[in-house]
Amino acid sequence: MRIGLLGGSFNPPHEAHRAISLEALKRLKLDRVWWLVAPANPLKDVSNLPSLEARIEAARKIAGHPRIDVTGFSGGSIYTADLLEALQRRFPEVRFVWLMGADNLTQFHRWRDFEDIFARVPVAVFDRPGYRMKGLASRTAQLFSGNRVDESDAAGLAGLIPPAWTLLTHRLSGLSSTALRARGQGKKGTKRTKKR
Repeated sequence: MRIGLLGGSFNPPHEAHRAISLEALKRLKLDRVWWLVAPANPLKDVSNLPSLEARIEAARKIAGHPRIDVTGFSGGSIYTADLLEALQRRFPEVRFVWLMGADNLTQFHRWRDFEDIFARVPVAVFDRPGYRMKGLASRTAQLFSGNRVDESDAAGLAGLIPPAWTLLTHRLSGLSSTALRARGQGKKGTKRTKKR
């Protein structure tokens, strides 16, 4: 089983989360994507953070796909490294891939035990408007430059021994939770339109 992990506050969830999840299923040949709605983010102000339950419910409405699962599983910690350790202990037969945007790559060195995260699971980084070059110039990208996999080989990423990572180009979206919050659209403007 190959599972992509998309972690975050999902405050609010939006179509771009769904789009990169569908892209990950296709390009990385994943069986499922799990949205891991975090109880908190140690790098962000959480004073106005809606409840975990409310964010999980909103994420489920946006996800709307049989191979995207939404959960609040944190492994008892708010830190990604601890979460990955707990997931690998609980599901030793699963090949996990961490999914994130290039904006996160720019400041990934600020994450607790960031080197351990890259050493624990393969990482797929999705291009974001204005962040491709910044991401590639980041401290983390430079540190792991020798472990970068060309995106033409991304389908095999889940089977690689970490550290292994790739940067995927795809149809870019300007949507971001930060921008939606700034415009006061935490609930409005994030609903998925019905596809034919």
